Amino acid sequence: MPGPSPGLRRALLGLWVALGLGILGTSEIALEPFWADLQPRVALVERGGSLWLNCSTNCPRPERGGLETSLRRNGTQRGLRWLARQLVDIREPETQPVCFFRCARRTLQARGLIRTFQRPDRVELMPLPPWQPVGENFTLSCRVPGAGPRASLTLTLLRGAKELIRRSFAGEPPRARGAVLTATVLARREDHGVNFSCLAELDLRPHGLGLFEKSSTLRQLRTFALPPIPPSLITPRFLEVGSERLVSCTLDGLFPAPEAGIYLWLGDQRLHPDVTFDKDSLVATAIAMPSAEQEGTRQLMCSVTLGGQSRETQENLTVYSFPAPLLTLSEPEPPEGKVVTISCWAGARALVTLEGISAAVPGQPAELQLNVTENDDKRDFFCDAALEVDGETLRKNQSAELRVLYSPRLDDSDCPRNWTWPEGPEQILRCEARGNPEPSVHCARPDSGAVLALGLLGPVTRALAGTYHCTAVNGQGQAVKDVTLTVEYAPALDSIGCPEHITWLEGTEASFSCVAHGVPPPSVSCVRSGKEEVMEGPLRVAREHAGTYRCEAINARGSAAKNVMVTVEYGPSFEELSCPSNWTWVEGSGRLFSCEVDGKPKPHLECLGSQGAGEGAVLPLVSSNPGPRNSMASSNLSPGIYLCNATNRHGSTVKTVVVNAESPPQMDEFSCPSHQTWLEGAEATALACSARGRPSPRVRCSREGAARLERLLVSREDAGTYRCVATNAHGADSRTVTVGVEYRPVVAELAASPPSVQPGGNFTLTCRAEAWPPAQISWRAPPGALNLGLSSNNSTLSVSGAMGSHGGEYECAATNAHGRHARRITVRVAGPWLWVAVGGAAGGAALLAAGAGLAFYVQSTACKKGEYNVQEAESSGEAVCLNGAGGTPGAEGGAETPGTAESPADGEVFAIQLTTS
Repeated sequence: MPGPSPGLRRALLGLWVALGLGILGTSEIALEPFWADLQPRVALVERGGSLWLNCSTNCPRPERGGLETSLRRNGTQRGLRWLARQLVDIREPETQPVCFFRCARRTLQARGLIRTFQRPDRVELMPLPPWQPVGENFTLSCRVPGAGPRASLTLTLLRGAKELIRRSFAGEPPRARGAVLTATVLARREDHGVNFSCLAELDLRPHGLGLFEKSSTLRQLRTFALPPIPPSLITPRFLEVGSERLVSCTLDGLFPAPEAGIYLWLGDQRLHPDVTFDKDSLVATAIAMPSAEQEGTRQLMCSVTLGGQSRETQENLTVYSFPAPLLTLSEPEPPEGKVVTISCWAGARALVTLEGISAAVPGQPAELQLNVTENDDKRDFFCDAALEVDGETLRKNQSAELRVLYSPRLDDSDCPRNWTWPEGPEQILRCEARGNPEPSVHCARPDSGAVLALGLLGPVTRALAGTYHCTAVNGQGQAVKDVTLTVEYAPALDSIGCPEHITWLEGTEASFSCVAHGVPPPSVSCVRSGKEEVMEGPLRVAREHAGTYRCEAINARGSAAKNVMVTVEYGPSFEELSCPSNWTWVEGSGRLFSCEVDGKPKPHLECLGSQGAGEGAVLPLVSSNPGPRNSMASSNLSPGIYLCNATNRHGSTVKTVVVNAESPPQMDEFSCPSHQTWLEGAEATALACSARGRPSPRVRCSREGAARLERLLVSREDAGTYRCVATNAHGADSRTVTVGVEYRPVVAELAASPPSVQPGGNFTLTCRAEAWPPAQISWRAPPGALNLGLSSNNSTLSVSGAMGSHGGEYECAATNAHGRHARRITVRVAGPWLWVAVGGAAGGAALLAAGAGLAFYVQSTACKKGEYNVQEAESSGEAVCLNGAGGTPGAEGGAETPGTAESPADGEVFAIQLTTS
């Protein structure tokens, strides 16, 4: 057995809850009132659905109870204080069931509310008109029967996907069902083919249910526009039976033009047009071909339909019958001299005219008789027929050709006696004969039998020229004719008739001849380049006739041109400008004697020595002919008189030339030494520098860099580099000379180092000399001085372990080629001190008194010149510089006696005291 339905289970659950509450409250029965309850109190059920209702009470022992409703019941379940009942097929829009119990002689009631809803299953959009005129209103009507409640219903009218109108029925009575929505819409062109629809929405979401939607079937709208004017019909006024003529019908302002229907009728005959569309225009064309049964006046009608409406137009036209004229010949190809009859007829109503002669009345034929000749061959005969239709005259004509048989004719127009053709291009050679049947023509040369290829395309050559015998033959006879063929060609100038080079001899008589070949014979003219005068007739040859001539040959077929070189020859001759009588040759220049001799052909020139020159010696020429007699080197040219002989085949001539020899400046080590030496203090003179050359060169020397100062005596500042330049009319030569200034030696410095030394110490004597060339240094030491050391150039004397034997006078002497100079320095030992005195005389000793142990320091030459310092030793004191204040030359100190050595000019004496510790 199936279990209880979900609705029943919910009702039972409510009942048990109520009973539980009643049991809990039993003790308070006397205190609380009794009630009846109905669940669900308010319900919304889809139309035709079912519902369980639970009716209960809190009365402990109700006497009786029940559920009152007009709805159909399907089942009931009971308890002591409850009742559950299923209601089915609920269709009423709204009902109020009542739950009641009898308790303690009272009736307890609970009233409920059951409402039904119906989905919008049927949404009906009323059909649209088949065609709707553009610019007119139409009605859209949407109907949704039975759907509800209406207050929850919304209807929307749509054009495509676009909303036109939307209406909600909120506020309608709960029992109201179904809805209708109507709208008036203006038809537009863009609405054509658009789908309209209606959307119904039942929104029960506020009641805990969903949204129910339904759309109607799509309704397509077809709009149209048909102008009020009739179509335009284009048709001829007349139509001939059996002929085809084009008719057309047009209408503008149609929409949609492709959906319009168009019909064309000729009388009761329907035509089948070809229709073309261009935007809102329609053009229908058809071919009308009437039959004999339609002869007479007929109507051509055009009808255009669209949207159930139509526009019509019609035109009248006349259908007529007019056959072509019949033109006949009694004999199509008669022989020459026969009579022929020509006849023409064109129906019962047409008037015919044959060769300008009309028939007597319409419907009768026109005739003509003719005795034919060769001139009538291929003659055309014309027949004109006239027919009057609806006030207009229509015409037709016919022609026929007459062929007359006759023997061949060779006329000059078709086969000329003289043919002239240009050479070269391909031609079709024609010799045509008249005759019927058409004659065959054959042309051959009587002498060689050569045949002309008549009627064929071929090249024209000079070999075709000549006279030909031409014969024309057909079935009626033959004709004969002689023809001469001339081949023309452009002029040609060859080397035989017009040579490229012509040679004349000056003073003779000559004429210019240039012959050209060509047909027709060319005319030839020759003009010298740069001039307009044409060379004609004999002339006396002069040199000015030489040059290039332009010869041009002209005929009807073209022209030819050629350059002709005319050479005028003559004997040799000299001009002073081109071959001078006096020529100066410059030695070393490599120049050759330029002697140009005039003559044609070019003369052979040779210059040989005569007076003052080597007998038979050849003078080299710039343009002389090479040969052993003309190979003398220009460096060996001998001055003197030369005889120049020029020879060609037209004679010879001689000229005397005097040759002088000159040379450009030359300087060498012998005439201008590159190294020269002066002595300081000598008288200042110029550099010893000269140059060879003719004419005699002028020599100038200048110092490079700083200019040399003008002075009487030579100074060391005059040393340096000099540039000497020798010039004459033929060029210049230069040399670089280095000048050195030499001077006597001078001992510039003689010094001792260190300034103080203990016994057994070391000291050094230094001697520096100034001299040029450099001086040789030599020393003179005191006797007994041992262990002396000298540097490589003797400028330094060294002593290691100084002792008393080293005391005494030391002399430094400087010597070169210009003299000798010496200076002396004295080293003296006195007690515990070692004294050193310098000078050219024995200077007086300076007594220094300050007590025992006082050390003295005598300043050396550097004390005066600042070359080195004398420092204090162990005891304090001052360095003393003796400048000859305490002594004189030759005094104590070992000075040289006069004449033996050169002493300082000022007699300076310097002393150094060397102390022990």
